[in-house]
Amino acid sequence: MASKGSSPAVELEVEDKVVRVSNPERVYFPARGETKMDLVEYYLAVGDGIVNALRERPCMLHRFPTGVSGEKVHQKRLPHGAPPWMETVRVHFPRWNRTADELCVTEIAQVVWAVQMSTVEFHPWNSRRADTEKPDEWRIDLDPGDECDYATVRRVAHVVHEVLDELGATGYPKTSGGKGMHVYVRIPPDHGFKDVRRGALAFAREVERRTDDVTTTWWRKDRDPTRLFVDYNQNARDHTIAAAYSVRGNPEGTVSTPIRWDEVDDADPRDFTIATVPARYAELGDLHHDIDDHVFDFTPLLEWAERDEAAGAEGPADPDE
Repeated sequence: MASKGSSPAVELEVEDKVVRVSNPERVYFPARGETKMDLVEYYLAVGDGIVNALRERPCMLHRFPTGVSGEKVHQKRLPHGAPPWMETVRVHFPRWNRTADELCVTEIAQVVWAVQMSTVEFHPWNSRRADTEKPDEWRIDLDPGDECDYATVRRVAHVVHEVLDELGATGYPKTSGGKGMHVYVRIPPDHGFKDVRRGALAFAREVERRTDDVTTTWWRKDRDPTRLFVDYNQNARDHTIAAAYSVRGNPEGTVSTPIRWDEVDDADPRDFTIATVPARYAELGDLHHDIDDHVFDFTPLLEWAERDEAAGAEGPADPDE
């Protein structure tokens, strides 16, 4: 007799691959009752977008074997039993002197297989496997404090856009799938993580100078909870955040969703879920599709960092302390 929550496995043809999905009717998202198969179908609906967001990047998997109400597993290594067409990249973790072969997506079937292994969230590095030590993506994470509302996130996003425009940088915003917002900027893979983090902090300080809504104070206990933290440390080595089009592990199945700059004032992150994003994607396509065509020379931000440090500002806090 089948166990509670189990259902007959199905085999899916995904391009030229076949993926077996076990327990397709297991409920993963209790708010509306979406199942594991609904999650698979969501990722197929945004296939080009999620692959574009993950392509060639080491990827941390957030797995929920019994659905998002159950245990959450943070997995660096590709799960056992992977078919030969799953691709990986080996990364080294100096603190523990260990390596891990992490998922490295190049096609949608690999995403679907990861979902079969109960992955809900995909958290890629901001570097690619050609040189995992040289980021090609600068991430601006707008992280509101406990008493900071989403209207503040919107106001700060406009300041971020203003500073990016002055720099000549093209920013690609997306909801976080939670309370915040992310903006990604493509950069040449010419600098290490420490330099990218220094430049990200210098940018955050410039935003802080322009609005009372922002703090760059690293320690949470020292921050004003009504302000928004521009989390420059999301650019540290091995720090990852949910990819564009990644579902989040909450009962509503919210999605980290690309938006246009002219949507910032009206887009409500709670409206972007696995139930609504496929229709939006069918209409608009991948709003981050051309991010690789807009590469920003990161050097000015390193000059800002040198200016700030010469004036007595501290460098980035160690995110692992």
